[in-house]
Amino acid sequence: MSLLKTTLSAIAPADQALTGEVSARLSTVMEGDDTTLGQARQLLLRYLAIAGERHPQPPEKCTVICCADHGVAAEGVSAYPPETTVQMTRNYLISRGAAANAFAEYADSELVVVDMGIAADTSDVPDLVDARIAAGTQNMAKGPAMTRQQAIQSIEQGIAIAEKLIDEGIDCLLPGEMGIANTTASAAITAVFCHQSAEVVTGRGTNISDDRLQKKIGIVRKALAVNQPDAQDGLDVLAKVGGFELGAITGLILAAAAHHKAVILDGANTGAAALIAQSLAPACTDYLLASHLGSEKSHAFTLKQLGLTPVMQLDLRLGEACGSSLLTTMLEMALSAWDVLDHLPQDPIETPFHHEYMPRMVPKVTDKTFDFYLHTMQELDHESMELCQQRLDNLAKPIYSLGYLEQIAVETAGIIGDELPECGMDRAILCFTGRITNPLQDQLTAAFTGQAGAEVTMAHLKEDLPPTAAFDFGREHAEYLSISYPLLGLAMTELDENVPLGTAASELRAALLNPDGSLRYPADSFLQEAPEAYQPLIGAFIGAIIAAAHNSSFILLDDEATEIIARYTELLCPDVRPYILHLQPALLTMGITCPGGLIASLGMGLVEAALHILNDMRTFAETRVAVASDGP
Repeated sequence: MSLLKTTLSAIAPADQALTGEVSARLSTVMEGDDTTLGQARQLLLRYLAIAGERHPQPPEKCTVICCADHGVAAEGVSAYPPETTVQMTRNYLISRGAAANAFAEYADSELVVVDMGIAADTSDVPDLVDARIAAGTQNMAKGPAMTRQQAIQSIEQGIAIAEKLIDEGIDCLLPGEMGIANTTASAAITAVFCHQSAEVVTGRGTNISDDRLQKKIGIVRKALAVNQPDAQDGLDVLAKVGGFELGAITGLILAAAAHHKAVILDGANTGAAALIAQSLAPACTDYLLASHLGSEKSHAFTLKQLGLTPVMQLDLRLGEACGSSLLTTMLEMALSAWDVLDHLPQDPIETPFHHEYMPRMVPKVTDKTFDFYLHTMQELDHESMELCQQRLDNLAKPIYSLGYLEQIAVETAGIIGDELPECGMDRAILCFTGRITNPLQDQLTAAFTGQAGAEVTMAHLKEDLPPTAAFDFGREHAEYLSISYPLLGLAMTELDENVPLGTAASELRAALLNPDGSLRYPADSFLQEAPEAYQPLIGAFIGAIIAAAHNSSFILLDDEATEIIARYTELLCPDVRPYILHLQPALLTMGITCPGGLIASLGMGLVEAALHILNDMRTFAETRVAVASDGP
């Protein structure tokens, strides 16, 4: 029996019995609330079903970048010349300055680079895995990209690579790819399996111009018409409109499923490979995790066909395991939280929080106090921002291809006044709370912030004191923390420890937002319209935002309640806006309603990844990679 057939016969659905047990336990410990953790809960359940263990160790990860050339590149569908494939392969393993290198470093993942069919001599590239099928595929606009036997061979090469890694202890694969014109192939694959037209699924790939996009759409349409790939036969689709690297990723997925290991998908190209794998073994999708929704048009159709829900929307358009690397840290946070939850109430973990209590005396807070912060707010360092943006624009990647992570990097540079801010910035969370906190909330906060490496200050508000006193309390402690911590998460817990988690957000939404989510009141009157019990909390939060921005900390928001207060604060004081990072639902689509710093902790991972891009990637000049011929 061939390797492919042996692998397919070994694929069975993931362990849903374990999922049921864990789901029931989560419902018990969360007191019947199955929505508070949002998609973090689904991510956890899916991974535990894959691992087949109630408490698996954190995943051992390997980023596998599969490289191959495409004959259809001759049609001019990419802004980059075909030789970019081999240049980037050298970048991965010689210059080590690609996004794949930066994100592997961020995720603490091994990096393996595979030659599946580069149309150039790669004998000078150290540590390159040789799995070459041929010197690139044929031009699919004129006929099949490869033979059926080559399609099988490419998949089996991927299977062999995955099995070797699994034997070495890897249990989570992060596939990526490099191959000029491969988004043309993935668009065609998606069109076939998702029954869509070329116009609907073909995107800009390397950020090509409008004219080139129209040409690319025409080439995808032509390839489908010329080859007539059979949607019922995954090998036929791969052979006619695929690529060798996409076949290898198909093999990685199938092997991982056969061995009950996880694969975290990145963007449109890994998704297209997953469609081929799904057609060959439908159960393999149980072993897939979706990371983000990319900007390539085909990606949404792919994820829907696979039945997967992404948890980030970062406008990424680069297939070097960027989004999947980000998801690994989120998965590790979810696993850490589950380890804590499953041992409650008998064995809670220590919560090493620093506690501050609001004094009973009412300080004198006047308009002059407020005006001082408003009129002495520092401007961002625009020179540092411009230099940072110039560096990003010259890194060896398609321009703007790292989406919102690039914006985060530029904003960080402007806030701290350094064009190249270092990785590992000191970070803290200031969490406003009532007199007593919910023990379950404390445990969740400790689990997430511990994984994020953030110091936590619990700032306890007192009842029956005016919002001005709370404003001064929040101002004072944010000012103190922002001196030492350039990365500051602002969060809150429920003021009443006995109410369900997420209550404050729902009550502030009802009181302060219109049905369409817009702000209901003017900035100067919204505080009086808020429920009285929340007015001190709002006052403290406003004080914290203004003081932290004044001291040039990058402010990461948390749950919806913090988002609502921050939006009103931005109306009161527009100068704070550049210092605030809105996370959910703008960047994270996890639907977490639990307060207490969980979302802010996840956001710290995004900032850290942005800094790895700046510090670990190299420019086109440094890596000798060709630049784009058109596009923005």
